This record gives sequence, C-alpha cells and structure tokens, in this order.
Amino acid sequence: MNPAPATLAIDNGEALAELRLALLRGARRRVAIYQPALPTDAYNHAAELDELRRIATSGRGAEIRLLLHDAAAALRDSHRLVALAQRLPSLVLVREPIEESDLSYASAYLLTDSGGYLFLPEAARPRGRGALEDRASQAPLQQYFQEVWERSARASVLQPLDL
Repeated sequence: MNPAPATLAIDNGEALAELRLALLRGARRRVAIYQPALPTDAYNHAAELDELRRIATSGRGAEIRLLLHDAAAALRDSHRLVALAQRLPSLVLVREPIEESDLSYASAYLLTDSGGYLFLPEAARPRGRGALEDRASQAPLQQYFQEVWERSARASVLQPLDL
C-alpha cells in the first residue's frame, strides 16, 4: 500500500513562494494557473519564470494555461508572466472568465501535470495547502479549471497588434 501524499500547509508568503517554485520544478510539460488577479509577487521572480519558460518550451504537448479575471490589469502592471505569454502566445494561453459566477470565484491555484497542486482559498492571502503529488486532491480543481476554461474567452488584450 502506498503512503498517503503529504499535504503541506501554507501560512506565509515565503512558504507559498517555496511551494510554487517546487511545483514548477516538478512539472514536465503542462501547468494550469487560476489567478483572479496577478500579484507582483507571484510568478514574477526569475527562478519561477525560468521554470515556466522551460515548461512552455519542453516540446510536444507543452502548454501553460492561465485564467485571469483581469488580464488588462496584469498588462498595465507590466507583469513578467504577461510578457512571457506575449512572447510565447501559442504555448502560454491566457483566458478571462466571462460569466458572473466565474468572476466571483475568489480562490487561486496552480496545477501541474505531475499531480501537484497549490490551493489558496482566498487568492490575496498566503494561506492554503498543496502537495507535490496528490492527484486525488488535484482532481476537483482540475475539473473546475477545465469547466471555467471552456466558458472563458481568449484574453485578446494580450495579443500583439498585427500592423
């Protein structure tokens, strides 16, 4: 019998950043990020961006999916993840929810293809839980992400202008 996956409690910004980086390092080709707003301290550090770039360019099937409630705000804030999405638009896909019920969702999470997850019940607070590998706990988040993804619209504000 396999031991139960270790769930890690997150209760501060430093633990959050460490788990986020560990999850990105463990991902192979696919990552899903649900982030209502993109704070400057999330997915903006050199090590995180290096891992995201590695994942996005890892070969066939590579894809980073990002759900943002307000992509224009992330663009105005010159967030480095937005810059990566603009440089690799076919690999870093960004969508915005359009339904009111989806826009009122206040949680944030990161899901990896290796079964890892990070869940913050309140996106703006560094308190939550995660695991480097726990597909059973990841599954409902993955299902919700996919449902919202299908209902969402491409974040056209991030697309380069064709001049």
